[in-house]
Amino acid sequence: MPTLSIADERFHYVEKGQGHPVLLVHGFPLDHTMWDEQLDGLADLGRLIAPDLRGFGLSREASTEGLSIEQFADDLAHLLDALWISEPVVFCGLSMGGYIAFEFWRKHADRVRGLVLCDTRADDDAPETKAARQTMAARVREQGIEAIVEAMQPRMFSPCTSADRPGDVERWKAMVRGCPVDTAAAALLAMGRRRNSTELLPAIDRPTLVVVGADDVTSPPGEMRALAAAVPNSQFAVIPDAGHLTPIENPAAFNRVLGDWLNRLG
Repeated sequence: MPTLSIADERFHYVEKGQGHPVLLVHGFPLDHTMWDEQLDGLADLGRLIAPDLRGFGLSREASTEGLSIEQFADDLAHLLDALWISEPVVFCGLSMGGYIAFEFWRKHADRVRGLVLCDTRADDDAPETKAARQTMAARVREQGIEAIVEAMQPRMFSPCTSADRPGDVERWKAMVRGCPVDTAAAALLAMGRRRNSTELLPAIDRPTLVVVGADDVTSPPGEMRALAAAVPNSQFAVIPDAGHLTPIENPAAFNRVLGDWLNRLG
């Protein structure tokens, strides 16, 4: 896995394909391997780049002190610089990756060719949600990463996935268990501090694809449909037999939707 030095810290990424760049940004508390099926299935449609965010995956040595969604976005801009990518990119982010997509748009809109927002939301946390993140961050530090597995699993998957594709659940568990405790706690607090991005939606003037799992209870289809309706020039797609992790739970359907959209983008 290639490594880049950014501000004296090491970041890891995977790259496949050629052409217009597509940045695949993972969710919490995962790593670049959540995009394995997209890297394999869509590499003929562009230069796919899947990084491990600061503190996650093989970028685990990068500092997470004072971590913020803004820092994630700036890291990705520096990553593009280090890869000598000056043309605008398609930014595809899932869940926390979607939060980062909004911040990237806010700070680096000139570097965006299009947005793909997967199972995410534009508003900030309600006070009770923010408090729950703080409680979970403390619990993770005390009890270890298994606390995240126990807390998140009931809200992650479609009933179809849990019943018929238990290997997908086990793959998710392995990714979560590979996340350092300090990174998980810092990212929970960072998500709780993120800015509200709903005011950005009407001003997004790039082609946008909004994707949600039909059985997502964390970012429900109704909320995602409203998000898409607020963005001009957007397309909305519901992925069947999937919950919050659409690229993992139904990669064939997800790849068809994303692939068709990328083809139309040109």
